[in-house]
Amino acid sequence: MKKNKLKTTYVCNECGATFPTWVGRCSVCGSYNSVVEEILQEKSTFKTYSTKEISPKPITDLKVSINTEREKTGFKSLDNALGGGLVSGQVVLVSGEPGIGKSTLLLQVASNFAKKSKVLYISAEESAYQVYLRAERLDSLNENLYVLADTNFENILSAVENLNPKLIVLDSIQTVYSQSLESPAGSVSQVKYVSGKITEISKEKGIISLIVGQITKEGSIAGPKVLEHLVDTVAQFEGERGYAYRILKILKNRFGSSGEIAVFNMTDKGMEEVLDPSAFFISEKPDNQPGSVIFPFTEGAKPILVEVQALVSKTFYPVPQRRSQGIDINKISIITAIMENQLKINLKDKDIFVNVVGGMRVDEPAVDLAVALAILSSYKNVPIPSDTAVFGEIGLTGEVRSVHFEDIRIKECKNKGIKRIIAPTKHKDSTLEIKDIRKLNQIFSLINQ
Repeated sequence: MKKNKLKTTYVCNECGATFPTWVGRCSVCGSYNSVVEEILQEKSTFKTYSTKEISPKPITDLKVSINTEREKTGFKSLDNALGGGLVSGQVVLVSGEPGIGKSTLLLQVASNFAKKSKVLYISAEESAYQVYLRAERLDSLNENLYVLADTNFENILSAVENLNPKLIVLDSIQTVYSQSLESPAGSVSQVKYVSGKITEISKEKGIISLIVGQITKEGSIAGPKVLEHLVDTVAQFEGERGYAYRILKILKNRFGSSGEIAVFNMTDKGMEEVLDPSAFFISEKPDNQPGSVIFPFTEGAKPILVEVQALVSKTFYPVPQRRSQGIDINKISIITAIMENQLKINLKDKDIFVNVVGGMRVDEPAVDLAVALAILSSYKNVPIPSDTAVFGEIGLTGEVRSVHFEDIRIKECKNKGIKRIIAPTKHKDSTLEIKDIRKLNQIFSLINQ
């Protein structure tokens, strides 16, 4: 007897769009090679649930009816980045490259929570003994820290119901599957279903959930975009393989401001928080060396001083090289073109290399002026004083524009011993020498001083 053929559909891993046949490029979001085949779920396999009577409450009564007390993670910088700590019922998605230290950090957080309440650590990638060995190395053993090594979501739900923990750590969402769906673990439908149920349980029982998410080769979170919309907080764990530091960047936060960062130093005993990142990143800055500039970088409420370096050398190729690390290469090309046009200098026969020391990734426009001054300093072979900080956005016509958070940038510079600020600002401070730059050609006078 001929068996019934399973019905399949094709789903985009990036946006969740469906197609009757396979396509190389998703017509909805434009991503390539993101469409995969999935088994079409029969409607009869879904369970129906009876609805319960719910009465809405006035918004003025919610303050006293909902517990908003923050739970501390054991890391002061991480608590600050999260807005003061974790909130009951909060779901946090932590993403990052393999081996970056996600599991290590979350195991340390779980151990800190276990000192006062029950914690369930769900390992869907490692055995329970592997988790024990890591916890022993990190000195994170605690009898309130329960470990479940399983990939079956129904077993996980049963363990949550029986244990009723205060904190859940799921490592990772892409390896967990539900028996109610026929598609494999990591598929769009599985990730959506599992993450949706975890969010539902967290809100209903007031459980804090920390979910580990893998990333694609492009650096985005693997799985559908709906995963980022379901959770309350999205945190990206970053770091260069050649450096011991790690940066946790808050990309989305419903219980605080986004853009905040926490810096950690990876050691054999786990993650150690860096309470003063500015001193950490500029501690080895060379004195009186051309091409080196201090830039106050910020995406949230806490600026970090980083060192921007540039090297300009004569090219031996028909087309000069433009290379950068930590800054978009297109930004370097635009700044170089503006400098040639406004400063009347010839960079067409020069190789230009720009680097943000320490591997920090800087995307904000305020770094434009620091890059331009570093390039000009190397080109003229004239050093910028070490007690000078630079920031400002450069327009295509050579104007230097004001940027956000200038007050807290200047305050951080002052706290770290900076005596001179070069930026487009009207800020007044008797203890600082502030150069108000409004046109790019004004930096010539600074180099020639």
